[in-house]
Amino acid sequence: MSERILAPELAPGQKLAGPVSYFPSIEKTYGRPMQEWIDLAQPRVETDRHMEVVAWLKEEHGMGHGHANALVAWLRKKIA
Repeated sequence: MSERILAPELAPGQKLAGPVSYFPSIEKTYGRPMQEWIDLAQPRVETDRHMEVVAWLKEEHGMGHGHANALVAWLRKKIA
């Protein structure tokens, strides 16, 4: 596994765009901080195809498609 990717620090009321704009909703909806989701998904993002990781997050962790896709897209960009 490559170096641990850290969750972005988001200021309250900060205007968000792109995949990171889903992060507050992901935390609220699934009750886990983004760092936990990032740590959980990072190893799979490094080895598996994008949609395989999305499907895994949906099936194994009950995440909605948009949320899962946003997390995987953000991680892929950080890893690239």
